[in-house]
Amino acid sequence: MNKELMATLDELKIKVKDCVQDDKLSQVFDQCIDNTLETTVKITAEGDTFVITGDIPAMWLRDSSAQLKPYLFLANKNKEIKHLIAGLIERQIKCILIDPYANAFNEADNGHCYHQDETEMNGWIWERKYEVDSLCYPVELAYLLWKETGEVNHFTPAFLEVAKLIIETFKVEQHHEQSPYRFERFGERPEDTLTNGGFGEPVGYTGMTWSGFRPSDDSCRYNYLIPANMFAVVILNYLNEIMLSIYEEPIVAEQASTLAKEIDSGIQQYGVIEHEGKQVYAYEVDGLGNYVLMDDANVPSLLAAPYLGYCSKEDVRYLATREFILSNNNPYYYEGEYLKGVGSFHTPPQYVWPIALAIQGLTSTNNEEKRQLLEMMAYNDGGTNFMHEGVCVDNPEQYTREWFSWANMMYCTLLLDTYPEIIK
Repeated sequence: MNKELMATLDELKIKVKDCVQDDKLSQVFDQCIDNTLETTVKITAEGDTFVITGDIPAMWLRDSSAQLKPYLFLANKNKEIKHLIAGLIERQIKCILIDPYANAFNEADNGHCYHQDETEMNGWIWERKYEVDSLCYPVELAYLLWKETGEVNHFTPAFLEVAKLIIETFKVEQHHEQSPYRFERFGERPEDTLTNGGFGEPVGYTGMTWSGFRPSDDSCRYNYLIPANMFAVVILNYLNEIMLSIYEEPIVAEQASTLAKEIDSGIQQYGVIEHEGKQVYAYEVDGLGNYVLMDDANVPSLLAAPYLGYCSKEDVRYLATREFILSNNNPYYYEGEYLKGVGSFHTPPQYVWPIALAIQGLTSTNNEEKRQLLEMMAYNDGGTNFMHEGVCVDNPEQYTREWFSWANMMYCTLLLDTYPEIIK
C-alpha cells in the first residue's frame, strides 16, 4: 500500500473506534481491513490485479470480487483503490475469455492446479468447476464500480465480448443436454465430482440455467441452484443497463433482459415450495419434481437474496425462507454454546461460517441483531482477530482456514453497515 492509501485506512480506523466504542470490534476491523490489501492483492507486470483467496495461491472469480467489493466506498477518495478494483475487473475479463466454465485461475500459464481432473484444462486454470456465480460476480463488481464512481474505462471491447459470452453460456446451460462441459475428479470426496461421466444428474427444462457446483465448490445435488439463478437474474439486468447506457448495443441488451425474465420465471415456477403452510424458496431443484430445502453458508445463498439485489428484505416469500433457514429445519443451521447460524456441508457439522453471520446481519432490518452478530463474530475468532471459514459452535478455537480474506472482508462490510455514520 502507498502512503496515501495507508493514511485513508488509518483515518477510517479512527472513525470506527470512535463510533463502535468496543475495542475488540475495532481491533478485528483494523486487522481485517488491512489484511486483504497487504497479503492477497498484487498488481501484475501487465498492470492488472491478481487476488488470491488467502491460503490458496489461486484467484477465484467469486472470492476476488467479494474481497475487493467492500472497498468500493473508498474508490472516490483514493485513486489506488479504484485502480486496484478496475485492475481486478480487467483480470477477470481475461480469465472468463480463457474459459467461462472455470472457477479459479493461476497468475501465469504455469499448469498449476488443485487436482488432475478429467475436463478440458489448460495452464491458466487452477480448477474448472462450473459455478454460475463465477460469471455473476465480475459483472456485479464492474456495475457497482460504475455506479459508485462514474468510472467507465473498464467497459472495454473485451468486457463486451465477455458479456456476450456469459449470456451465451447461460443460454447453453438452459439446455444442459447440449452442453460441452464435463467434469470428473477421481480419488477425492464424492462431492468434488459430477456423476454420469462428468455430465451430472438428469434435469428437465425450467428456463433456469444449470450449475455443476455450489459456491462452496461442492457439487450440486440438483443442478438448478436457486440462489445462483437469482444472482444471474440480477447481473443480467445489470448487463441490460450497461449495454444500453455504455455500449449502445440494444440487441445484446434485449438478449440479457429476455434471459433474465426466462430464468426468473423458472425460479418462480419451479423453485417455490410449500412448507408448513408458507411458500419458501428451495435451494436446488431439477425440473423433474425433485428439490432440496436447505441453505448453505456460501454466497450466493438464499439468505443473501436481498444483499445480492434479487428482492427486498421485507419480501414475504423471502421472510418465510429466512425463517426456515435460521431454524433447525435447515440441516446446516447449528446452535451451540458460543455461536448459532448457518454452516455448510463443505465443513464439519456444528461449524458456523462468519460469512453467513455477516449475510444474516446485512439482510436484517434490526440494528440490534446486526450488533449481536458482529459481537458473535469478533468474540469467537479463536483469539486471532481474523475471521475464518467455519468455527465450531462450542469451541471457537476450533476453526477451518487460518487465512480467509473473503470472511475478513464480510466482517468489515457488516460493521460499516451497522454503523453507516462511519462512511458518511
